[in-house]
Amino acid sequence: MKTRITELFGIEHPIIQGGMHYVGFAEMAAAVSNAGGLGIITGLTQKSAADLANEIARCKDMTDKPFGVNLTFLPTVNAPDYPGYIRAIIEGGVKIVETAGNNPAPFLPYFKEAGIKVIHKCTSVRHSVKAQNVGCDAISVDGFECGGHPGEDDIPNFILLPRAAEELTIPFVASGGMADGRSLVAALALGAEGINMGTRFIATKEAPVHEKVKQALLAASELDTRLVMRPLRNTERVLTNAAVERLLEKERRLGADIKFEDIIEEVAGVYPRIMMEGDMEAGAWSCGMVAGLIHDIPTCKELVDRIMAQANAIIRERLAGMV
Repeated sequence: MKTRITELFGIEHPIIQGGMHYVGFAEMAAAVSNAGGLGIITGLTQKSAADLANEIARCKDMTDKPFGVNLTFLPTVNAPDYPGYIRAIIEGGVKIVETAGNNPAPFLPYFKEAGIKVIHKCTSVRHSVKAQNVGCDAISVDGFECGGHPGEDDIPNFILLPRAAEELTIPFVASGGMADGRSLVAALALGAEGINMGTRFIATKEAPVHEKVKQALLAASELDTRLVMRPLRNTERVLTNAAVERLLEKERRLGADIKFEDIIEEVAGVYPRIMMEGDMEAGAWSCGMVAGLIHDIPTCKELVDRIMAQANAIIRERLAGMV
């Protein structure tokens, strides 16, 4: 399948594995890229720029296909070593970067000079247009269904994607609720040039996470995610567990007086414990509503091949038969 996204990134299939904390290691990125999609290493999961350089080198040993690095620009007092991470990306020969969080404009000249294509994650049309105007090459449009941070507008993809298509001239992919060939065809019909999958890729054989995490996704339905940190305007969609329900109770009790310090036990430093150790009650971890569409744990290649086969069948048989 050829779209503006496959052409832009030099990939076979219009399927991107988004950056995910303590999931986007070299093993994950290489498996997706080898399957014909675009794998993404999560930059800030690596504790230093030197660690990221090593992770990029490891990924290059596992695949000769294009892969990218996610770099999330956080609104924090003690910012990560962004110049060092950017140097590691450039010197590592990576040609695709997925940016997220704050406006990437201050860092775009470094990427452009190195010939790196930038796809920026946005949860609204206005932010997508701004990212286009500052020089991003593509957008990942993240609907309200997505795991992680869906923004504060609560617009689902059935509205957000066609609105993005009305306003953008650069290509964009759909993120949030993407799981199979039906998702891909729907995204294409709504104006996207491909899909970005996070949660679905966690439930694959190559995903470098604890087996309990994968089994939790298999057991979950579309009703099992919760929105936390809404009062702090830092909304995150997570899979429910005892810690998440405890966090929500604090939000109800403290109301407008809640501070980040009140919930730090449930949200800070929990990813290594969950993803690596399988401590499923450690705290809140990002998960999309798409969990309801996850019914097995295939290899990345099996998953990507199945998505493309289903999408082609829908387009050529079901849809073609209607006209």
